[in-house]
Amino acid sequence: MTLVLVVDDAAALAEQYAYDLKRIGGYDALIAKSGREALDLLEREAVDCVMLDLEMPGMDGFEVLRAMARLDTRPPVIVYTGTGNYDRCVQAIRLGAHGFIDKAESMQRVVREVENTLERARLTGQVAALSRRLGADTPLVGGSAVMQQLADTIARVAKIPSPALITGESGSGKELVARELHRLGQHPAGPFVALNAAALPEALVEDELFGHERGAFTGASAVRKGAFEAASGGTLFLDEIGELPLAAQAKLLRVIEQRQVTRLGGNRTIAADPRVVAATNRDLGAEVAAGRFREDLYYRLNVHAVSVPPLRDRRSDIPALVDHLLKSTCARFGIRLKEIAPAALERLMAYDWRRNNVRELRNVVERMIIAADGEAIGLDDVPTEIREAAGAAAARPGSDGPAAGTFQALKAEAERQIIVAALERNDWHITHTAQALGLADHASLLKIMRRHGISRT
Repeated sequence: MTLVLVVDDAAALAEQYAYDLKRIGGYDALIAKSGREALDLLEREAVDCVMLDLEMPGMDGFEVLRAMARLDTRPPVIVYTGTGNYDRCVQAIRLGAHGFIDKAESMQRVVREVENTLERARLTGQVAALSRRLGADTPLVGGSAVMQQLADTIARVAKIPSPALITGESGSGKELVARELHRLGQHPAGPFVALNAAALPEALVEDELFGHERGAFTGASAVRKGAFEAASGGTLFLDEIGELPLAAQAKLLRVIEQRQVTRLGGNRTIAADPRVVAATNRDLGAEVAAGRFREDLYYRLNVHAVSVPPLRDRRSDIPALVDHLLKSTCARFGIRLKEIAPAALERLMAYDWRRNNVRELRNVVERMIIAADGEAIGLDDVPTEIREAAGAAAARPGSDGPAAGTFQALKAEAERQIIVAALERNDWHITHTAQALGLADHASLLKIMRRHGISRT
């Protein structure tokens, strides 16, 4: 539900705007007949856009804009005037208004301006979110068999609006998978809202999910949309869903099934239809058996299952991941790009990364960039605990492959890892690598590389 607030002291004009916004644009509308009433409504209602008359007695539109600048949440504002004085409109833009129209404009033009303003506000929010995340996440990098299987699963599941459950170890990239499901889904232009259940105090879980009305509890001085409303028309990602308290699980199930929410302290239902994608590093089946997770919610979320492989099951992807991390981290630090020596890379490929998977690898790469004095990262720059553990693992017979999987999958990953490591040692010189591996010629190596999807990115 998109809610527009029309602020105008001319009641008849405000009511006509509200009626036509609903008739032509499908927007719900509220009316405020003064600047003071508008500010009061903004504290009580989750308004998405404001249409503001500049010429009003008492508190005019400019004073409203100045007061809105002090609010915690500021919906975009379109100012309008009947005087034809566009210098005043420009002044309003400087005070934070997103656009302006003349009262003589047709309602079709007004509705288009509202649509454009909402779209600009949404894109601005997305750019800000992307900027905050720049360098913090690693994209889904890798051409190993298990990553190709994951990509196939994502492509198959993305277009289906039913809930999906992503499982995988901590740091393996579950949120990145959720973002790919959103990007390839039916509504990629819609919002993507992520909520980590493990990071929320139990008392705030329902407020974060469903929002609250003004006065719902001490400190609730303004209305607040919850994650379900904010994600409507897009994707709601519920990370660490296994940490959600049982009381909240029951309400979550009801909202998923009814596609409606009721804010805390409220009594009206509000339509909310995001695609729900949940993630967990727990065995939810075992949690159900132990009585810590609702069975009905488990089956409601587990309509489509997506399993993210741990890094140790795709070690041949480590060179590509390290290359990406070196580029993004050096760019973030504003320093010249550093390279990694083959001996250091081999130690990273030999380590099992059980503690935090790709997130741990990202942290280690950052430590190596800082530790390396020159432009090359050598074996001595690999953290001691990684270097020693990887060296001990490499010395054990039969310890260089992943810990689980079918024989064919293990065999393919081991072969791919051998090829990638040899290419790195020989600076990706095909003929020299083929000779080092004892292959008949470079064509034989190219054939194996094509089979495994290996290329230098």
